[in-house]
Amino acid sequence: MTPKKQYFENVAKTIIANLEKRQMEGYYCEDSEAAVKKVLEMIPEGASISWGGTMTMTETGMMAALEKGSYTLIDRMLAKTPQERKELYAKAVCADYYFMSTNAITLDGELVNIDGFGNRVACLCAGPDYVMILAGMNKLVSTVEEGHDRVRNIAAPMNSVRLNKNTPCFTKGRCFECLSPECLCSQIVVTRRSHVPGRIKVFLIGEELGY
Repeated sequence: MTPKKQYFENVAKTIIANLEKRQMEGYYCEDSEAAVKKVLEMIPEGASISWGGTMTMTETGMMAALEKGSYTLIDRMLAKTPQERKELYAKAVCADYYFMSTNAITLDGELVNIDGFGNRVACLCAGPDYVMILAGMNKLVSTVEEGHDRVRNIAAPMNSVRLNKNTPCFTKGRCFECLSPECLCSQIVVTRRSHVPGRIKVFLIGEELGY
């Protein structure tokens, strides 16, 4: 085991213990393959599944695995009309499982997320029976304040490039606290505790994944 991998495993134990205090479940997986296997073991056939915007789902192979499985997938991107999109959003809120990553996670087990439209953080807060969070160890920060800095100056600029948004951070690479029409930073949500024990499950993966 390399020093980096050993560090990831050690720090993950600390985070998992702190997640437990906050009524969230934490798991450490050495790599993406192990993470996908662990997650699939928890999801019964026929379960309804939706997800928020996340590169980690694709990079780990989680999305491909779900598409091959016997699940009911709720994909808002398939909507052809505003009414269809509204209906798919409603179904996502009532899904059995909701997948996402987190923009940052603190050593103390708090999650920091930024959202433009708000559907992702809305489902994190309430709605789906379970929230499955896949996160590479590059999302680790020491404090909530560092988490805010990370989501503004790393996650948001990268997602602006990915989504081709006309924002200052697209061209400058850092946050300017903009209020532009295409701003991705409408909500910043800190999850310090799950009101329902075990509803939020965090899978820490010993790789650099997503933004």
